[in-house]
Amino acid sequence: MVAALVALHASDPASVYLSVLARSATSAVADVSDALYGQRALVRWLAMRRTLFVFAREDVPMIQAAVSTQLAAALRRQLLARIGRNGIQPAVQQNLTGWLAAAEERIEKSVDRHGSATGAELRAGEPALRSTIPARTRSETAQALTSPLLTLMSAEGRLVRGTPVGAWTTRGHRWEHVTAWWPEGLPPIDPFEARASLARRWLERFGPATVGDLQWWTGWNKTTTRTALSRLPIEEVDLHGHPGVDLRQAGLPPPQDPAAALLPCLDPTPMGWRHRDWFTAVDPALIYDTAGNIGPTIWWDGELIGAWASTSSGIRTEIVADRGRQAAAAVESAAARLQHRLDGITVTPAVRTPLERQLSQRQ
Repeated sequence: MVAALVALHASDPASVYLSVLARSATSAVADVSDALYGQRALVRWLAMRRTLFVFAREDVPMIQAAVSTQLAAALRRQLLARIGRNGIQPAVQQNLTGWLAAAEERIEKSVDRHGSATGAELRAGEPALRSTIPARTRSETAQALTSPLLTLMSAEGRLVRGTPVGAWTTRGHRWEHVTAWWPEGLPPIDPFEARASLARRWLERFGPATVGDLQWWTGWNKTTTRTALSRLPIEEVDLHGHPGVDLRQAGLPPPQDPAAALLPCLDPTPMGWRHRDWFTAVDPALIYDTAGNIGPTIWWDGELIGAWASTSSGIRTEIVADRGRQAAAAVESAAARLQHRLDGITVTPAVRTPLERQLSQRQ
């Protein structure tokens, strides 16, 4: 399922589980946890647009070559530039690049030796992680080195986000060495081939679409996007007056019966395109936060028609775009099934939108 969607958004840990439950009639929360941490068939990885995703394990080498390696290089430049601009406390007397590289080597050895460790545990054993980058201006805040450095090392494919520290809805996790997942390290893949493969996978799931949609989704620049597409059998298509692209002879999927779905915040389907007005039947101000992130939404027959919220009294729904009795009944059934599968757990989304907040606060 995850491979068919290319990836699941994992910025909100609960969304990974809810995205799977929305698409499977039999999967449970425990099944998703087992796939992530028991079978290790799924992996959380920093990738497109500096966002955390869940990928099928076999896809991670392709993702690393297509997106994450370039992202890691940018993160390293930015970290070194910020330390060079703001300084670091305690002050580093030696060459900054060498000091950082030595700290990273010690961190890798520590994680490898212990099997797994939280950021706090690594910080306790590594003096460099206890360093702080001070604020230089009023708009900045001081930052401990732990998070940016471990994030950088994960983007380089050296550390992997392992089991959560707490419930399945928590953000905290343990770090593991990459060799715990790939004993020989991530296999190298040609970056041009990897980007073409990622573009193909995206078009298979989200095409036909605009080139701008693909560029936004991947975080590539125009040149990289066009180069990736040039390696594929692409044809230009008309998207209601807007130029688009699709895989040649891809064709349209077979028609399916209308169905209702309750998708979580940052679900991969609505987050698959930059331009989303063509499937949105409600006021965007109701379902997006101030940063433009999508919250929990209700879908009917491929159209976004409302929103939902998880509360202590159950799943609450509101259909904004009325699509008739059949749609309303299907949404009600979908909400009841989700409530049963959550087994009384209330999930507060990372993205709080106006309509979701209204539903949550409704008496």
